[in-house]
Amino acid sequence: MTLHTLIDFEILRLIWWVLLGVLLIGFAATDGFDMGVGALLPFVAKTDAERRVAINTVGPVWEGNQVWFILGGGAIFAAWPPLYAVSFSGFYLAMFVVLAALILRPVAFKYRSKRDCPRWRAAWDWALFIGGFVPALIFGVAVGNVLQGVPFRLNDDLRAFYEGSFFGLLNPFALLCGLLSVSMLVMHGGGWLALKAEGAVAARARAYGSIAALATIVLFALAGLMLWAFIDGYRIVGEVAVAGPSNPLIKNATVAAGAWFDNYAARPWQWVAPAMGLVGAALALVSLQSRFDGLPILASGVSIFGVISTVGLAMFPFILPSSIDPRSSLTVWDSSSSHQTLFIMLCVTVIFLPIVLAYTAWAYRILWGKVTEGQVTGEHGHFY
Repeated sequence: MTLHTLIDFEILRLIWWVLLGVLLIGFAATDGFDMGVGALLPFVAKTDAERRVAINTVGPVWEGNQVWFILGGGAIFAAWPPLYAVSFSGFYLAMFVVLAALILRPVAFKYRSKRDCPRWRAAWDWALFIGGFVPALIFGVAVGNVLQGVPFRLNDDLRAFYEGSFFGLLNPFALLCGLLSVSMLVMHGGGWLALKAEGAVAARARAYGSIAALATIVLFALAGLMLWAFIDGYRIVGEVAVAGPSNPLIKNATVAAGAWFDNYAARPWQWVAPAMGLVGAALALVSLQSRFDGLPILASGVSIFGVISTVGLAMFPFILPSSIDPRSSLTVWDSSSSHQTLFIMLCVTVIFLPIVLAYTAWAYRILWGKVTEGQVTGEHGHFY
């Protein structure tokens, strides 16, 4: 018996499905408030000093937060190669727009305060807004399209062919999911500013964060109703080879109305996830209005966990369904890397993920405290 066979292939696949969810939630919960603050910047800050306060609440931590984005992409590449190949080729233009928006953010952080010129700084402030709003919108649109199925197929050699277009991604349900993503992250950003800022910036953040929290509740509920009433889901037909070869074409799958709710009917405890999405947003709304500084960011984090978990649990075991050839759909059981690869990656993750978590916790502890106008306008220290 070799070392990697100590854990069954089926268990390893399930572990990596969970880990992928953890990485996506970690990215949304950390880099999400960075994007939320960027999207809120034109609304919560009216003067240059106020904008510097908002920017400096995330300035010291945004680079570390993007580690989760890199880890998520790396996990998809190494654990689910077909998912990486199909999604990054099919969503190529959308990914390019996201990356372009994300590139604007570090450039804006570094160059915004290099010149004491209102027009110069205003231009970079709008770059920060784009870097926050655009990725949040497109990530949600991508999830909306995945739930509807992506127009790709596999030939007998497992070569993928994508037959969609960029503008085809901009359908009503996907745009609704995009708006839900934006409202969710703006709510999260409002909670972060309520915790880290003071005065007018914090007050406006509470107001706009409350609006975003209410929008999150409404949009999440509406998306669920649309998914139940109008969006067909996917089912595997016949026996599932949970430890079989990584070949999506060995299974049969079909499209059926209401199929995305099969898992919730079979395991009612999973309704905890959508409940967390709604209750977390409601608690964020109440706490933002009640001026509890620490509670809104925690409540919005619970909502993010619930919303993302709701999608993952609904789709399981599918990770990328095909709208033109359901048999080509990628699932947890038939599109992973090899047994040995997943085991080696798990060993690496067990060693390094705690290090990332420990470093992140240490960094937040060192940088804890509110950002004030006196700090960012004073001569001592380094501020954006």
